[in-house]
Amino acid sequence: MATMGQLWTNTGSALATLMFIYTIFKQCFPHFSDNMEPFLQRLVGRFYPYIQITFHEYSGEHFKRSEAYLGIQSYLSKDSSSRAKKLKGNTIKGSKSLVLSMDDKEEITDDFENVRVWWQSKKEGIARQSFSFYPASDEKRYYMLRFHRRDREVIIERYLEHVMREGKTIELKNRERKLYSNTPGQSHGNQTKWSHVTFEHPATFDTLAMEEKKKEEIKRDLVKFSKSKDYYKKIGKAWKRGYLLFGPPGTGKSTMIAAMANFLEYDVYDLELTTVKDNTQLRRLLIETSAKSIIVIEDIDCSLNLTGQRKKKEEEDEDGDDKNTMEKKMMKNEGENKESKVTLSGLLNFIDGLWSACGGERIIVFTTNFVDKLDPALIRKGRMDKHIEMSYCGFEAFNVLAKNYLDVEESELFEEIKRLLEVEEIKMTPADVGENLLPKSEGEGAEACLKRLIEALKEEKEEAKRMAEEEAKQKREEEEERKKKKENKAELEAEKAKNKKIEENGETEHQI
Repeated sequence: MATMGQLWTNTGSALATLMFIYTIFKQCFPHFSDNMEPFLQRLVGRFYPYIQITFHEYSGEHFKRSEAYLGIQSYLSKDSSSRAKKLKGNTIKGSKSLVLSMDDKEEITDDFENVRVWWQSKKEGIARQSFSFYPASDEKRYYMLRFHRRDREVIIERYLEHVMREGKTIELKNRERKLYSNTPGQSHGNQTKWSHVTFEHPATFDTLAMEEKKKEEIKRDLVKFSKSKDYYKKIGKAWKRGYLLFGPPGTGKSTMIAAMANFLEYDVYDLELTTVKDNTQLRRLLIETSAKSIIVIEDIDCSLNLTGQRKKKEEEDEDGDDKNTMEKKMMKNEGENKESKVTLSGLLNFIDGLWSACGGERIIVFTTNFVDKLDPALIRKGRMDKHIEMSYCGFEAFNVLAKNYLDVEESELFEEIKRLLEVEEIKMTPADVGENLLPKSEGEGAEACLKRLIEALKEEKEEAKRMAEEEAKQKREEEEERKKKKENKAELEAEKAKNKKIEENGETEHQI
């Protein structure tokens, strides 16, 4: 054993000496060394059992950072902070946090399927050979991966794919999420484009005023969707899912969208249909959305009525307008230029047509106050897969709001509130409940806020009673009016019949 160890030691020393001599020789005879390099590489390869792969920071022209390099940097960042001795901190564009990575000439190990690899961060100087309009760096950085040649198949076929996949996942988790909106303008050549701000909405499912059972059902559905890429591919469907949120104003539809985005860590695209010129532009906006995003169209019933209202208005103008034909034509053309020409058919193709399969992992959300106004073709299963009713505040939702606004989980006043909400069935939206629970001054305590809510619920009860009485009175009056009209109509018909009979008798007497 000692002889074998001594042999490897001597071989390593000889190779080191050979490489040192070769380096000196290369500097003295650069042209001759180019011809000798392939031979020396083969010679070293016979005794050196490791393979090296380099991943440079910049690739191609114009100094575009390599996606492979960034993916590796993100992948190694999870181990670098705890295992490397020298670290450097970088702020990457679009990232919400500082990224720690190995400093130059640092090395860490990684294990995959019982195979050990070595990662090293390296840099080398660059000699400027020519003039360029683009700024050039004096140093070139890269990552070097080293592994034993017996593990070539594992590394090439599985490990590198694992590194890029995990690196991409870490990048997405650390990225700064955005809220996009489509805005038309002269700077875009009158074309609608996405613009964005940082998405910072604090809503979560924990703070959402809704029954716990219903929230858990929605969360399970979202998790199932986010992990079903292979399943959607298996069944031949685009990786997307539609949610329809419907209910009265103030029931938390927008808050639900924010909670969904925060739960899945998705970007949000707020699509305003009234600013979209036509179906072609709508399709272009869809193509420009990214994966891991929620596309939102709020108050879809109002947006969809645009085309129908425009046509109805034009027909009424044609029937009853006293203006001359030329003036009407000019007004019609001006209206067509300003108003959206997005059709129901175009919107349906946007949701689940061929173009909807571009990209993946998208959620489409429609909100409406009046679900009955929507075309059944728009909200059928396959387009809006899950329908979620956002209803008035119940006692369980109130408990969430009391915890959020007052940090109170129990009180003697809760029983009275429970009676009003569940027994009396008083209808009040979570937004109104939250407004009453919100302290109005610095010294106002939780008890005062709860009493104000009780008074508001009682007032709501009286208001609902008054409205019901007025509605009943209006119905009685309408019924009496219909009955009176019916009696008048019967009397009028009887009078007409009587007059007709008198006329017939007069004509008979005249003939006789």
